[in-house]
Amino acid sequence: MSHRTLIGKPASIITLPNYDGEEFTLTPGVKGPTVIFFYPKAGSYGCTKEACQFRDAIAEKDTYAPGKVELVGISPDPVEKQKAFVEKHKLTYPVLSDSKGEAAKAYGIGKGMFGFAGVARTTIIIDAKGTIRDTLEGTLNYGAHSKFVTKWLDKLEAEEKEKSSAAAPTLPEPAAPTEAETEAPAEPAA
Repeated sequence: MSHRTLIGKPASIITLPNYDGEEFTLTPGVKGPTVIFFYPKAGSYGCTKEACQFRDAIAEKDTYAPGKVELVGISPDPVEKQKAFVEKHKLTYPVLSDSKGEAAKAYGIGKGMFGFAGVARTTIIIDAKGTIRDTLEGTLNYGAHSKFVTKWLDKLEAEEKEKSSAAAPTLPEPAAPTEAETEAPAEPAA
């Protein structure tokens, strides 16, 4: 199964240890759109760049603001390595350890770099209903992932605005005043 075959299907609920060792259950769509990015190795050049681009986007872009999207990073690294990675780079979102490959399997993530990387750098976009909308794989092109997510978040926000404006009740226009209502009152007779 490939991650591309999951587009249009419900996203899997996963429970993995967070970088702090606590179990973290991700239920995609519950907190709004969800972005899961799988990366090969905490602390490597490309993974650090990618993780920091997401950290910076949360701080700088309104579409990434808390409450608008749930962003989660996942790699096969053990909790201890994830913790050092998060603390060193001051990451502000959950970073989960998938050391047994359970989440990678659930989301159809294969190995990257012709099988040399534990997982392929893959980003999954999930809408507020918990449906997988799109995926991007690019182990070497770490910079494309935050741009991909930004475009999707803008699109999902526009869809939500369109949906809410279509659902908003339209009030009837006030009736134009009649001729009798617009004429000045007659002068009283003297």
